Amino acid sequence: MKPLSELAQSLPRSGIREVMDLARQMDEVIMLAVGEPSFNTPGHIIEAAAEAARAGTTKYTPNAGLPGIRSAVAERYSKKFGRQVMPAEVLVTAGAVNALAAIVAAIAEEGDEILIPDPGWPNYVSMIELARAVPVRYPLRAEEGYRPDIAAMASRITPRTKAIVINNPSNPTGAVFSSETVQALVDLARKHDLWLISDEVYEDLVYEGSHVPAARFDPDRVITVSGVSKSYAMTGWRIGWAITNPELVALCGKIQEAIVSCPSAVSQAAAEAAVRGPQDAVEEMRLAYQRRRDLVREILGPAGLLPAIPEGAFYAMVDLRPAGIPSRDLSRMLLEEERVAAAPGSTFGDEAEGMVRISLATADDDLAEGCRRIIHFAERHGALPKVAEPAGVSV
Repeated sequence: MKPLSELAQSLPRSGIREVMDLARQMDEVIMLAVGEPSFNTPGHIIEAAAEAARAGTTKYTPNAGLPGIRSAVAERYSKKFGRQVMPAEVLVTAGAVNALAAIVAAIAEEGDEILIPDPGWPNYVSMIELARAVPVRYPLRAEEGYRPDIAAMASRITPRTKAIVINNPSNPTGAVFSSETVQALVDLARKHDLWLISDEVYEDLVYEGSHVPAARFDPDRVITVSGVSKSYAMTGWRIGWAITNPELVALCGKIQEAIVSCPSAVSQAAAEAAVRGPQDAVEEMRLAYQRRRDLVREILGPAGLLPAIPEGAFYAMVDLRPAGIPSRDLSRMLLEEERVAAAPGSTFGDEAEGMVRISLATADDDLAEGCRRIIHFAERHGALPKVAEPAGVSV
């Protein structure tokens, strides 16, 4: 038999999935490893999907999505961007990850470089490498509240750089960028004539300040990516979108034809109901995540384990670097000794080595108990640092 693809085999496996697979083999594990809402999809969205299915919305759809959801997304972002967004600027995809991968495939030539955050979502690396482009990490440091250092980013730009990826609010750090920071990032991309791919899938989950869409500052250069997974507890429905110029939307549609053909018809009907319908459930979930953020701060903060207070999304980085144990070993040991599943920091990049990421998208009691067990683990392995005020907001 001919050999399998070396590129595919070289892709790193997600440390999150490794921990999840191990946890499934154990009993009574507190699952803090995966970023999946603990809530059910709101009832009116499920009803809309059922009604659409009964009405026959079960066929293939246009590659870029059905007119209804494209119009709904265009109307939503017209308000957010402060300009009219046309349905032709909306690409509907099988989740935000599909939008990101299609965009990378559409803009990158072999050998092009794309800047990505460190720490950052590990799938950025895989999708860029699958496009035979080169991921180049820029640092987001704990002591700076995980905010971008524009000069450090600029130093990584070369003639081969094609785009910059930003994630605001951030997975895994929970950082939320100010208007001034977002403007500076757009200015950096403009100065070097780069695309700015702005992953804003956690846009509705902000606890301090407000979310500032990057496209407000340059609608032509910025490609906005989001979806329904996080805001509406719809991870399994697999609907995301990208907002960019119609030419790029059409090109990404061609790529979708080769990969997924089109997003699920029934899921698109559900997503339209989510975007157009009442937003009360979104706010209820946001308040629940904020309460859980505060709970984590109250337990881990005094122990000195929170390098920064999360301001958005539903994650927190836990600093266990004083133990001197690699992140993947930390995650495995924490699981075996305390029955707590947490994602290894190194899966998000070198800047998070020696840390673990916990998800706030779980029940309050489990989250509190998991944090207490992490403190026990830190005590046992000499990972408790000197108590210092975490970077970030004062609350």
